[in-house]
Amino acid sequence: MAVTHQGPIPLATPPLEAVQGEKSWARMDAWPAIRKFVVTKPLGAAGGVIILLMVLTAIFADVVAPYDPHAINQRIQFTAPGGSHWFGTDEFGRDLFTRIVYGARIALFIGLTAAFVGATLGGILGVVSAYLGGRVDLYLQRLIDVMLAFPLLILALAIVTVLGRSIPNVVLAIAIPIIPRTARIVRSNALSVKENMYVEAARAVGSSHSWVILRHIVPNVMAPYLIMLTAQFGNAILVEASLSFLGLGTAEPTPSWGLMLSGSALSYAERAAWVAVFPGLAISLAVFGFNLFGDSLRDALDPKLRHRK
Repeated sequence: MAVTHQGPIPLATPPLEAVQGEKSWARMDAWPAIRKFVVTKPLGAAGGVIILLMVLTAIFADVVAPYDPHAINQRIQFTAPGGSHWFGTDEFGRDLFTRIVYGARIALFIGLTAAFVGATLGGILGVVSAYLGGRVDLYLQRLIDVMLAFPLLILALAIVTVLGRSIPNVVLAIAIPIIPRTARIVRSNALSVKENMYVEAARAVGSSHSWVILRHIVPNVMAPYLIMLTAQFGNAILVEASLSFLGLGTAEPTPSWGLMLSGSALSYAERAAWVAVFPGLAISLAVFGFNLFGDSLRDALDPKLRHRK
């Protein structure tokens, strides 16, 4: 005779150890991903090491730098690289190694701030344009086409010329040209996400537009957003150095890498080549590190590239 169960069936409750183990696994899940990235993308890992060293140098500049970056000593001007001055001195007798170390702060602040502001605003515009469509999408894309017609440096030059020479204006001048480039990439991904069934289902049950965008669209376009963000870091640092070199970026006595290359660095290139060589190497190394890391991150996050044989 079959035995029937009377009353509600009790729900199985996972043991406390399983729940704790699941939480600890979630905390440790990032480390296998990092190890896999290091093994499969050694160039990207090398770029990450360069970025990490640059960040640590900027944070601990007061400890790393042996001199005051603004201290002037005419008696030791154009001292060749040696034991007391590793990278030599400039025309004012300022220690170049110290100024390059402090210059990492300016490069990181302007580069990271401009890239984050530009990529974030571009991502928001791309999502809104793709989701709303219609006239909103049409007008936004035509505006983006106009902005994309200008090279990044040319548009940044025009903006900083109008706004004036200061660090906030330089950040804004670099961030604005990044907006359309990020918006175009994010919009193309948001358009494909918008057509998925779960987005249609969320609309059918009466979810608000903000809920659909934040819950379903934004999480699925984070990969291209992060790729564009890291890719623009190097460009922002390079544009900041270019603006300072042209006299439209930071002003003396700010220890900016681009500013070190302008003026006397060209005038005394034959007499004291190190005045231009070491700031140029710092800019090249920073841009190289960000580009390596950004390219590897793109390969790791893009499913089309990840599964390519």
